[in-house]
Amino acid sequence: MEITQRTLTEAWQRTAAGHPLLHGVGLPLVALSRDELEAEAEDEDLCLLLDEDGTVRGHHGPYQEVFATRDLEQVLYLIAEAAMQRRGGGVEEVAEALERIDPVWGRRFRSGGLDGAGTVEACGRDPLEGLAWIAKSWRDQAPYTTLAFYRAAPGETVDAERLALLYGADPAQVAAGTRLKDLQAVDGGRAYWDRQWESCCFGQAGEWTFLLHHETPPGGFTDKEAYAALGIRETVWLEATMAKAIYTFDYMRDGRRVVDNDDQGVLELIWYEPGRAPYPRGGELDFLNRALRRAELDHPEVTGTFELYFHALEESLGLRLSRRDFAEGEVRAAYWAGGR
Repeated sequence: MEITQRTLTEAWQRTAAGHPLLHGVGLPLVALSRDELEAEAEDEDLCLLLDEDGTVRGHHGPYQEVFATRDLEQVLYLIAEAAMQRRGGGVEEVAEALERIDPVWGRRFRSGGLDGAGTVEACGRDPLEGLAWIAKSWRDQAPYTTLAFYRAAPGETVDAERLALLYGADPAQVAAGTRLKDLQAVDGGRAYWDRQWESCCFGQAGEWTFLLHHETPPGGFTDKEAYAALGIRETVWLEATMAKAIYTFDYMRDGRRVVDNDDQGVLELIWYEPGRAPYPRGGELDFLNRALRRAELDHPEVTGTFELYFHALEESLGLRLSRRDFAEGEVRAAYWAGGR
């Protein structure tokens, strides 16, 4: 059935009348054009843009699109979800409220998705023993500004040494198997303190090869053919700019940036709020919405959004870094070639 303003209004009136928690919750603003949306929408409030073909586009404020669907039941659920979030309380409270309205809606909220609500297994692990351990220090650009991960086709690996050399790592240190503790041991650590901005760490964890660094040297990463020969299929880049308090996430797969709008470019992480999906529902990055919701529900003790985000990256994409290797200095390391 094609969604019209009338069918949407009548469907929400029936839904709101069906449960005390929704009594008094009105239908959000329904705009019939983008001009009307921009003129009437309030910042942060959920409002709806109804296209001529019956597609309903949900917005937070006039510009941030958060979902697009032609499924009336999904629209009703998303209106109820926004209403329960406005009531206040944590993520668990929102889940319980939606369960009281409709058990299916409660399960859907817990899963973080819009489709069927299957059983979701609890994590059962300490997120700070996984990738999330690095999130706090990374916001201060430690141990490195850039955390880059590379994955090849299933069953293949990206050679960490070759990757580091292509980016400009010192060939002698790579060949010698230099570790972070070796760099830190020189001159009682003073040399490394002076030169850490010229260093990199690299290795493999799970299916991913990682290369962590600050700035890359001039002339690094110039052999495009050698880079292509590494067989890289996916990359994830996380970058922190402490002076500007800007943190970015860039995911490339098969040469294409994974985003919901081709004009988006690199995405900022600064505006993620627990309980609200940071990416459009049902879109290219919806797998991260789902992983974040699970992280929020499974680990209420973790209040830092970046720790939650990094845990979601570990759960959804399999990104890993060994906390012990960094703490004990066992991770492979090198200075950039040509440094002082």
